[in-house]
Amino acid sequence: MPTTDAQIEQVRALVAAIPRGRVATYGDIATAVGLSTPRTVGWIMRTDAADLPWHRVLGANGRPAAHLAQRQLALLTAEGVPIRNGRVDLRTARFPLPAT
Repeated sequence: MPTTDAQIEQVRALVAAIPRGRVATYGDIATAVGLSTPRTVGWIMRTDAADLPWHRVLGANGRPAAHLAQRQLALLTAEGVPIRNGRVDLRTARFPLPAT
């Protein structure tokens, strides 16, 4: 089933709602929107997230994508997100997303 414009806007709204100092995973967002896979969230983020706090969205293991790691971790550190060994501590930093 193709991703709808409404789902794209829901993803954008959820990413925009993640507060400074908190994070969510691609899977958290996919579940909240009802998408079948976190990869769809990644696709949306790659194509339509320049104006969003993209750095607050991570993989399920708490690590940023390798090609963004240095920049993403610097932005998250500046916001006070707890990071250990290049991985965000999801137990303390994860933001509970509302179901849409």
